[in-house]
Amino acid sequence: MVARKVVIGLLSDQQEFQLMQAADARAAAARAGLEAEVLFADNNAVLQIQQLFRFVHAPEDQRPAAIVVETVTGEGLERVARNAVKAGIGWVLLNRGVGYLEELRRVAPSLALANVTVDNEEVGHIQGRQLRALLPQGGAVLYLQGPADTSAASGRFQGVQEAIRGTGIELRVLNGDWTEESGEKAVATWLRLKTSEGFSPGVVCAQNDAMAVGARRAILALHREWSRVPFTGCDGLPEGGQKLVRTGELTATIVTPTSAGPAVALVARALSGERLPLELRLSPRSHPPEDELARRLGGR
Repeated sequence: MVARKVVIGLLSDQQEFQLMQAADARAAAARAGLEAEVLFADNNAVLQIQQLFRFVHAPEDQRPAAIVVETVTGEGLERVARNAVKAGIGWVLLNRGVGYLEELRRVAPSLALANVTVDNEEVGHIQGRQLRALLPQGGAVLYLQGPADTSAASGRFQGVQEAIRGTGIELRVLNGDWTEESGEKAVATWLRLKTSEGFSPGVVCAQNDAMAVGARRAILALHREWSRVPFTGCDGLPEGGQKLVRTGELTATIVTPTSAGPAVALVARALSGERLPLELRLSPRSHPPEDELARRLGGR
């Protein structure tokens, strides 16, 4: 086994947040004296399974110490995980809530087995509070959700529902896959349906910045009278969502910390013999800060 090697499986090299995840993982590996190999699955579950099984089925002296992975599918590739553990390889999930990790930890207590995730319910709470500031009298929101089978999308949706309950804010939910193209396609397709007739959003809110950008592009092309509606997103990268807020293309975003670096750091701790927490939750924050957003809107 290559005792100091970590494989990092990510979704797509076409997403800025995923590229930041890769850079974060490589930097954390360098600090810990680990070798890192980053793989991108092009948002293709079959390709990701093939990529990871290549390491699981490698000769023993070529296997990594651990696989850190954000799975394309929401169920977290349980079969791959179990085979990895049987092969003596640790398994650290990014942004996925699954039930099988606890059992695997009992079977292989010495391996790096954990989940590192942004607190997605809090993401939803923040997004809900942003909507309340933007729609103090209530109103309609065109809401773009990521893949519904993922814990990130379901947690964010649960959080936003909790935050807007009883406010008169209603969500019209469309689904994408975290990419700009999916946000654009979801909105463009919906705008051509009769169900969109008579709907007038007070806000367009997406579970990430990429889908917000795609949604805005579709609206500018097909329903330009909505172009002055506030758009909000999430991820808040310095040259992504934060820049879009500065230029006025987004009214607000949420800064979510990268999880790949902390996950690699957990692998290093496990290799030194430390017992890991089952889950590490990372805290998001509003951009602009919630009190600043409220002040700006109060002056409109």
